[in-house]
Amino acid sequence: MDPLTARRTWRSLEPIHGMIYFAPEAQKAYDAIGLTGSREGYFGSRAAAMGAVPAEVVMATFFNFHPELVRRAVPAAWAAAPPEAILEARLSAAGAALRRALGEEIDAPEVGEAAALARRAAETAAERPEGRPLFAAHASLPWPEDPHLVLWHAQTLLREFRGDAHVAALTLEGLDGVEALVVHAATGEVAASVLQSSRAWSDDEWAAAVERLRRRGILDGSSSLTFTEVGRERRQWVEDRTDALSVSAYAGLGDEGCARLRELGRVVSKAVIAAGLLG
Repeated sequence: MDPLTARRTWRSLEPIHGMIYFAPEAQKAYDAIGLTGSREGYFGSRAAAMGAVPAEVVMATFFNFHPELVRRAVPAAWAAAPPEAILEARLSAAGAALRRALGEEIDAPEVGEAAALARRAAETAAERPEGRPLFAAHASLPWPEDPHLVLWHAQTLLREFRGDAHVAALTLEGLDGVEALVVHAATGEVAASVLQSSRAWSDDEWAAAVERLRRRGILDGSSSLTFTEVGRERRQWVEDRTDALSVSAYAGLGDEGCARLRELGRVVSKAVIAAGLLG
């Protein structure tokens, strides 16, 4: 299978998972169990599958957040609610948000078909958990029963399977968390200000990372974040390795199965976007 097939399939369904970080249903559910603010909700809900781990484990697996930001949210989240309660709140929120987005279509057979295909891919991924700690933690959770939640859980697993691979590639490239964000910003896909502020890096820390990347020949000396030819090649290497390390999850579906999953998944993803669940 062409590794780009894995990327296209993941990207087509990513809103189905990603909405959990923005949907008001999620914050409402976290507020109800005592989590304070969006940071405790985000870090607690995504890390809860690993248990009440210390902040350092979250820093390692989430990779690019400022350490002090993580320390403020963890273990405060575990003091507010046990991981099991946080996971229950997260799943409930996902169900409520998808029900709002899909309406009566939530029971459509196409949702069930998409869920079955995505689950096959996720269960294939679960055969190779080694080196993927955040994925392995989520893969250990029980499968929900409702098709729309099966679809959400499957895409969550596939996202973390890919995410752990991306962290591995970034680490091999010798990038730390803030440097990885600067490199991402240099692609132009997301504004540097958004990446810096959302991960809580200071202006001085960001500037120091830019300077380190210039010394390594990744960025040129201009005032804008611009790749050198070497930098562009190294960034592409990271993306290519991530794709290659993610393809095994989808190989069992084959090209035809992946195409069908994208076709079905896009319908749900568009409904998620139309409902404003991505902020």
